[in-house]
Amino acid sequence: MHYTSTRNNTIRVTAARAIAQGISKEGGLFVPSELPKLTEGDFVALQGMSYPERATAVLSRFLNDFTTTEVQKCTTAAYGAQFDAAAVAPLNAIDGEHNVLELWHGPTCAFKDMALQILPHLMRVSTGKTAPGEETVILVATSGDTGKAALEGFKDAAGTRILVFYPADGVSEMQRLQMITQEGGNVGVCAIRGNFDDAQTGVKTLFTDPAMQSMLREGGMRFSSANSINWGRLVPQIVYYISAYCDMLAQGKVAMGEPINVVVPTGNFGNILAAYYAREMGTPIAKLICASNRNRVLTDFFESGTYNTARPFYTTTSPSMDILVSSNLERLLYHLAGEDSAQIAEMMASLRDNKQYTVPAPVKEQMDALFAAGCASDDEVAATIKTVYDKTGYLLDTHTAVAFHVYDAYRAASGDATPTVIASTANPYKFTSAILEALGKDADGDPFSLQAALHDATGEPVPAPLANLGDKVVRFTDVCDGDTDTMRQTVCGMLNLG
Repeated sequence: MHYTSTRNNTIRVTAARAIAQGISKEGGLFVPSELPKLTEGDFVALQGMSYPERATAVLSRFLNDFTTTEVQKCTTAAYGAQFDAAAVAPLNAIDGEHNVLELWHGPTCAFKDMALQILPHLMRVSTGKTAPGEETVILVATSGDTGKAALEGFKDAAGTRILVFYPADGVSEMQRLQMITQEGGNVGVCAIRGNFDDAQTGVKTLFTDPAMQSMLREGGMRFSSANSINWGRLVPQIVYYISAYCDMLAQGKVAMGEPINVVVPTGNFGNILAAYYAREMGTPIAKLICASNRNRVLTDFFESGTYNTARPFYTTTSPSMDILVSSNLERLLYHLAGEDSAQIAEMMASLRDNKQYTVPAPVKEQMDALFAAGCASDDEVAATIKTVYDKTGYLLDTHTAVAFHVYDAYRAASGDATPTVIASTANPYKFTSAILEALGKDADGDPFSLQAALHDATGEPVPAPLANLGDKVVRFTDVCDGDTDTMRQTVCGMLNLG
């Protein structure tokens, strides 16, 4: 299997090259030239496997320039004692309608751990094959969870440095504390004056900036990414949707071959794109339901076929979804457009220059068949958290509550009773203030008093990685403007370049 670019489909690179490089030189995203297929026999075999074994079986089909032993070492190292659930990504049936895929049992209490615990191992193998001796600089823009998960995954990794930019006023206090107290001798963190889209635009521009590339070469360094624009970050996410179907089979929720729906709260579109890839591999997924918050750019896109970022940006109680430019949507459009990279390059140029593009009618028809979409306001999120807790005793975080609200609205409108898996993306303790307010409790106080208040109100245990933050030393206090020139200067300063 080889990988090509969404903006130049004449490119052919290996999996190792795609992972080590992160993004194609012309700005496109790497995608597999073909997708492996799963048979009924594969699903029978996968049911009897542990999560690391399932990951090895799936990833080996995409990483065919890795040996099976190399993949196995990566999955074993990634999905072990650092997860507080033996199943790693357990499927929790909280009632007859909602099957919750809990993706937050890793060391940073967010779904990003599912990919970012394995990416450093994939990166180590990939750079060993493609760029031995060079130092890899992982450059990250985060809306909250990716930053901490990447910092934790790459801390003190040999031959690697990691630099993270986050919006100063666009993450929860717990997310901010997780990043600014990060340990490790190879890590750097800086806030920006701006939103996530500013950070993401700056990072993507630096990847293709000739002056920046020249300085890196002189310093014996090369950029790579831990955002989901990196195929090595996206491909591990496919595993948990395949694993969820295996668990639905094992729990008797479906018979072999019967379909499920999947609901994903998403901003940058990587998480739901992984479900699309699982579907295209043969996982019986009928409908992919895209759940957005007040920043409803994806909802409007799926309804109209026009992607338009010329709109207000809102800071919400689900900050990891406060995004207007959903980078991974480019990969989906490439596949739906018949792998017409020239058409994708034209649409992405229109988005850059005109802040919008409209997909052709044949693409819109495929979108309508595959996807449903909806959004939730902060008030609807709060009401969902309280309703679900009062009815079931299950505590949702704000992002998962977006998915619950959108799913319930979809089911009521469509009458679609297909068994459904809802991706749960974060532990509620990452957003204590919003959760307490939703439950009608006092939400004033510092993050650690709010932890105690939420525990007292619900009895839910505080995850150790969050409870222990109070003992950490603040290491990173820098703030810079969110324009590309300033971010370039900041990166050069962090790396002692120029």
